[in-house]
Amino acid sequence: MLINTLKLAGKNVYSINLDPAIYKLSFTPNIDIRDSVSYKALMSKYTLGPNGGIMTALNLFATQIDKMISLTAAKSNLDFILIDTPGQIEVFTWSASGQIISDSLACSYPTVITYIADTVRSQSVTTFMSNMLYALSIMYKSKLPLLIAFNKIDVTPHTFATEWIKDFEAFEVRFYLII
Repeated sequence: MLINTLKLAGKNVYSINLDPAIYKLSFTPNIDIRDSVSYKALMSKYTLGPNGGIMTALNLFATQIDKMISLTAAKSNLDFILIDTPGQIEVFTWSASGQIISDSLACSYPTVITYIADTVRSQSVTTFMSNMLYALSIMYKSKLPLLIAFNKIDVTPHTFATEWIKDFEAFEVRFYLII
């Protein structure tokens, strides 16, 4: 959706899918990890579970990161390069291949990580705080700027999250109401 919105706004967007396990994308990526590696074949060949298959696919892709950087560098006048990573964020965030890919991009382009928080589930103070702590851990590990985006705001207004971020006492009151 973000890619389509940016394109409609006249922005030149280059998109990359790094989720080898996604069945259907809402956009057509310029580079798709699924074109170069099959995580299901890796699972079968090496008797891996789903996360092991995803990590192995990312490891293999990371060995070719220079080619991805070259492909993006060859494109002129890009406004944005958007990269969709696996939903199992620990697979990307805490793996060597995720670090290699992130570092390679950060060395080549101005890079910002976007952490997507589920607004509906974040109404729970414990889930909200878990999301904030997870986002902070990603920011400190990557040493890159991080933007937290709340999705599904058409289903649940995000005003509570804005209030809790701006006013810790409001969050604390809500927290003590559930104890």
